[in-house]
Amino acid sequence: DGPRAAAAPGPEGAAASHDGEGRVGAGPGAVSASGTVSPGAAALALVAPVALFALSRQAQVLVERFLASGLPAGAISHLNYAQKVAQLPMVLSLMIVTVTLPVVARAMAEGDLAGARRRVERDLVWASGVVLAGAAYVLACGPQLIEVLFQRGAFDAGATESTAAVMRVYALGLLGHTLVGTLARPFFSAARPTWYPMAAMAGGLAVTVAAGALLVGPWGAPGIAAANAAGIAVAALLMLRGLSARVLPVDTRAVLGTLARLTAAAGAAALVGWAVAGRLDSPAVAVVAAALLVPSVLVAASGALRVPEALSLVTEARRRLRHVRSVP
Repeated sequence: DGPRAAAAPGPEGAAASHDGEGRVGAGPGAVSASGTVSPGAAALALVAPVALFALSRQAQVLVERFLASGLPAGAISHLNYAQKVAQLPMVLSLMIVTVTLPVVARAMAEGDLAGARRRVERDLVWASGVVLAGAAYVLACGPQLIEVLFQRGAFDAGATESTAAVMRVYALGLLGHTLVGTLARPFFSAARPTWYPMAAMAGGLAVTVAAGALLVGPWGAPGIAAANAAGIAVAALLMLRGLSARVLPVDTRAVLGTLARLTAAAGAAALVGWAVAGRLDSPAVAVVAAALLVPSVLVAASGALRVPEALSLVTEARRRLRHVRSVP
C-alpha cells in the first residue's frame, strides 16, 4: 500500500516525522517531535525479530557440529553430506510458499484474514506434500542415492553407509523444517513486529541441545540428527499454535489431521520404494525406480486417505488427460 498523507499513527505503530521545515508529518519509521523515535530504531524494530529468528534456526547447525566434534573422525563430514542432500526436498517445498508470500501479505494488509487463512492452510498442505515425497524418497533409497552421488575415491562403502544412516534420520525432520519455514511468513507479514517465531525456535533449540546431549553417546551422528528432528518438530508445533492464536485463525486441528494423513501416505510410499529399491542390484536403477514409484504411491495413498489436495490433483490430471485425448 502506498504512503498515507497526514495520517495519524495507526495500529501499525507508525510514528510522526519532521519535514524539511521542521513541521511534523506522518510516515513510517518516523521521528516524533521530541526525537524519541528515529528511522533507524523503527527499522531495527522491524528487522531484529526476523534476523534473530534466522539466527536461532542456524544455531541448530552449530549445536550439531559442537556435539559431533567429540565423535570419531568423519562424523562431521557424514553430517554435512547427509544434511545437504536431505535438505533438497525442503528447498523445493519452500519455493511454493515463497511464490505465494505476496498473496498472503497483501491479504493481511487489506484485512482479508479469511483469504490469508485459506492461502496459508493450502500452502502448508502443498509444501508438506512436496517435502514428504522427498523424505519418502530419501528413506526408500538413501544408501543407493549416496552411492551414486559420492562413492568414489576416499568416499568408500563405509562412508556411504554412515552418511545414508544419518540422512535417513534427518529426513524424519524435514516436515518440521518445512512447517517452520512456511509458518514464519505469515508471522512476519503482520503489521507489527513479532518475537514469537524466535521464541518458538528458542524452545526447539533447547530440545535439540538436550536431546543431542542424551543421544550423541549411544547413537553417535544419527543421534544428533534425531535431536535435530525432535527440536524442529517442537518449534513447528509451537509456531502453528501461536499462528492461530496471535495472527491468523488457522484451523489447527484440520491442518494437523491433513498432515497426519499425508505422513501416513508418505510412510506407505517409503515402504514400497524401499522394498523395490532393495531388490535391484544397480544403485542407479534403484534411484530411478524409486523416483518414479514413490511419488506415484504417495499420490495414490493420499487419495485413498481422502486428502483434499490429492483428490483435486487427480481430478485435474484426469481432466487434462481427457482433453488431450479429445484433441484430434
